[in-house]
Amino acid sequence: MALPVILLGLCIGSFLNVLIYRLPRGGSVLGPRSYCPECGSTLRWFNLIPVVSFILQKGRCAYCGAKVSLRYPAVELLTTVVFWLVYRYYGFSWQAAGYWTLSALLTAASFIDLEYRIIPNEITYTGIILGFVFSLKTGLFSGLAGFALGGGIMLATAVFSKGNMGGGDIKLAAVMGLFLGWQLLLPALFWGFFLGAVCGVTLLALGIVKRKDPFPFGPFLAAGSIISLLWGNDMILWYAGRFI
Repeated sequence: MALPVILLGLCIGSFLNVLIYRLPRGGSVLGPRSYCPECGSTLRWFNLIPVVSFILQKGRCAYCGAKVSLRYPAVELLTTVVFWLVYRYYGFSWQAAGYWTLSALLTAASFIDLEYRIIPNEITYTGIILGFVFSLKTGLFSGLAGFALGGGIMLATAVFSKGNMGGGDIKLAAVMGLFLGWQLLLPALFWGFFLGAVCGVTLLALGIVKRKDPFPFGPFLAAGSIISLLWGNDMILWYAGRFI
């Protein structure tokens, strides 16, 4: 039963690559057909098989020989692994469908944030709409509370940091709250801030970035969310058993 999930993850990952490339450039995800950004050649179906085409074409365009970014197979494989993990934990369920949707949105937001230091409104606004629909099934109060809590905490952080936290991060945290609910949002934010702090301090210590350089926080929010939706309930039970 895992094969359909793997195929779904590969296909969604391929579509996310379209979003990651086109949204920051103001392009449409509906058209035109996929093409090589170097030579402009329209790619045929056998040039677009997730991961397989990249391997067979040795990481190059089949028409002009230009190098194809490793981001393409990386996004496809990452999406597939996350989809499989969600399936292992939740099976085929409404909850799994919601978390697949969230993970796809987070993956697209993360890679765009890494490259362009922005999180497009197309992603966050879509996430708000789909997250609200998801919360109708899983618990509207928890979803709305998570929406307010996530957005509120990140807004407070942006004010406290004097603008170092972007508006896209605020909206992305609100989307996380809608999907995760306020309970799972808390460990998601904890791990997001923890991983972001460790990475930021390490990069500063190594001199790779400077204190005032823009820092993409979206990938860490995404990582925290994936950790929480997979293991957040266990963390909450462990914490309650030891300290409450």
